[in-house]
Amino acid sequence: MSGALLEAFLEMMAAERGAARNTTDAYRRDLEDALVALGGDLATADPDSLRTYLRGLAAIGLSPRTQARRLSALRQFYRFLAREGHRADDPTELLDSPKLPAPLPRALTEAEVQALLAGAETLPEGKAALAVAAIEMIYASGLRVSELVTLPAGALREDTPLVMVRGKGGRERLVPLSRRAKEAAAQARAGLVESTKGRPRTGRYLLPSRGANGHMTRQSVGLLLKQAAEAAGLDPERVSPHVLRHSFATHLLARGADLRSLQMLLGHADIATTQIYTRVMEEKLRAVLAEHHPLAAG
Repeated sequence: MSGALLEAFLEMMAAERGAARNTTDAYRRDLEDALVALGGDLATADPDSLRTYLRGLAAIGLSPRTQARRLSALRQFYRFLAREGHRADDPTELLDSPKLPAPLPRALTEAEVQALLAGAETLPEGKAALAVAAIEMIYASGLRVSELVTLPAGALREDTPLVMVRGKGGRERLVPLSRRAKEAAAQARAGLVESTKGRPRTGRYLLPSRGANGHMTRQSVGLLLKQAAEAAGLDPERVSPHVLRHSFATHLLARGADLRSLQMLLGHADIATTQIYTRVMEEKLRAVLAEHHPLAAG
């Protein structure tokens, strides 16, 4: 019975949902594995037997992502059975999904950041200064884009290289800002103030705007970065304010910065959030070992 219902499920996926052949093949493999593990009794399995099956996947070393994919296939199968009247319940409703590891942060290489800056400089006059300032400030200090656009007009002071930033939860922190980044921001502000003359609220923010909130939006900064990426010959989908922030952290760690300092610079409340960057370094070290060690091929 289970075999016939499995075939009916796969036919439904192809006919009604337009699933590709590769997709239905993947469902078949995952569900046939469960069918064998459950002794051929997949259609009538209860939550406890399914839970035991999933624990077995972890015991043999399958990754949490593979376990989650198997569970997803089971959920789809049992929902189909319930909808078609072959079961009165869905036994997967009581099953917890395996905890997936946090995704590795995407980061540009140092050379790509330099190329991005060069691309920003080639944008039309009204955009170039803004794009350069955004890249310099985010990459030089690890600012969140929301922190960048809400910096007050007086944030940059000649007598100190530090900038006071108000981050998540209203927490304030001091971050260093390079002279180059400060000069780029001052140039961008001068152009923006000139273009928003007569608007009383433009003086409140470092990067003013004619919009209702008085400052540039996160979306406008993101668009500028994508335009700079296109000008630099980089994939715009790989470039965003968040990616630049990740690049700041990854490059600092690669050059010897310690996690506690990185936590303070990024404004993370918990160092566990910062520790994700150690995984980036671990992956790089594994790649170096696999490529260069004389015994790696074995």
